[in-house]
Amino acid sequence: MADQERGPLLEELAGVYRTYLTAVVLHGQAAADALGQNPTDLYALNALQLAGPLTTGVLAERIGLSQSATTRLVDRLERAGRVSRGPDPADRRRVVVAAVPVPEEEDEKAFGPARRRMAEVLDDFGDEELRVLRRYFERAAPALRAATAETKGLGPLEP
Repeated sequence: MADQERGPLLEELAGVYRTYLTAVVLHGQAAADALGQNPTDLYALNALQLAGPLTTGVLAERIGLSQSATTRLVDRLERAGRVSRGPDPADRRRVVVAAVPVPEEEDEKAFGPARRRMAEVLDDFGDEELRVLRRYFERAAPALRAATAETKGLGPLEP
């Protein structure tokens, strides 16, 4: 594609992307509200669901909070019955935090509408387009994590 065509396309894509990110953030807030949580708690649970049990230190790194703030978050989630603490199977001196599955009714209330609507969106894509989307998300997530660290003044990190 010629540079004179690519520039306007990238500008258009940037606007669409910003609109998409806003929708993701707003949905995160709505899902957290539906579960009686705040968005940071929801993001922590997501990190635990994706990675499995983590120490609070590793969880803190994954969600970008200090160790003390993450400990308070875990305390709050434990009181709410959303996580459990237990010994690390690799080192019984350490404690790991694990997500407790969200009851089906609550999960449906918080995430069902998005699952259904996104399934409708993805139904319009062919297999090769889905592979492109997957490649994009696999590359975009680490790039955004690196950008987040850089924005927080932690220096440039490799994506």
